[in-house]
Amino acid sequence: MRRLLDRLDRAFFAEAPAERLAIVRLLVGGFALVYLCVRAVHLQRVGHLPPEGFRPIGVVSVLSAPLPLWAVRGLIGAAIAAGAAFVAGFKFRVAGPLFGALLLWVLSYRNSWGMVFHTENLLVLHVIALGLAAAADAYSLDARAAAGAPSASSAPAPHGRYGWPLRLLCAITVTSYFIAGVTKLRNSGLDWALSDILRNYIAYDNVRKIALGDTHSPLGGALVRYGFLFPPLALASLAMELGAPLALFSRRIAVVFCGAAWLFHLGVLLTMAILFPYPLLGIAFAGFFELERMRDLRRPRRAGPT
Repeated sequence: MRRLLDRLDRAFFAEAPAERLAIVRLLVGGFALVYLCVRAVHLQRVGHLPPEGFRPIGVVSVLSAPLPLWAVRGLIGAAIAAGAAFVAGFKFRVAGPLFGALLLWVLSYRNSWGMVFHTENLLVLHVIALGLAAAADAYSLDARAAAGAPSASSAPAPHGRYGWPLRLLCAITVTSYFIAGVTKLRNSGLDWALSDILRNYIAYDNVRKIALGDTHSPLGGALVRYGFLFPPLALASLAMELGAPLALFSRRIAVVFCGAAWLFHLGVLLTMAILFPYPLLGIAFAGFFELERMRDLRRPRRAGPT
């Protein structure tokens, strides 16, 4: 057992370069910041809703009544400011955890007024994990300031403190997909992959959106005529979700998982007009890849001796 625990410890705290974690911080934090800015007007509109529509969830459950409009706007503004510091890597020991906490609060508060946006869960968890890590030791204002100190080295050496946050992000990602697969089995059993459940769900989703005048998928409406297509698609999605944890143990499997998950979200977009921007842009899977190598690919090769 001790040997197994030692192996797990070495795997989870494997050394990684500071640049890799910093690039993930830029990608995840940048997406979260843009997401907040784009949705800022929508997020503050809940301050105008009747108080009887307030159904607090998550951390917002500490409230018994809605916040005043000025507080809602102030928290959104504070989240955007903390997000900018998060991306820039400025005073990250404070800005990192602060942005994670404010993002969690702002999005939970919005979801306390009706439909819960599950598309935001993975993003929030990733931001919180990065905010608690040493994710600003490279490509940041903090790193630039440290480089100017007389005793500072030019770049941090690879270390386990840069590896564990990446492993944690990957674990959070695969867990979210695994839970989705288990939920399908609990609700429908193997009928999810062997019957018309997926087909009926796509048909229902599009009919409902047409009736409400919402954006729907003409492709999904056309494909439901062909019942033989859906059991293989349902089986593939279930296999991807239940097999997601295997991505933690093999780089090749991780690449297959990321590709399959991306195709899954593309299929959801094409057949039901439901957009999951975080995984569709690939940012949700950034922790699986050695992104710092892109820097080396951009460097021109030096000519060899003649």
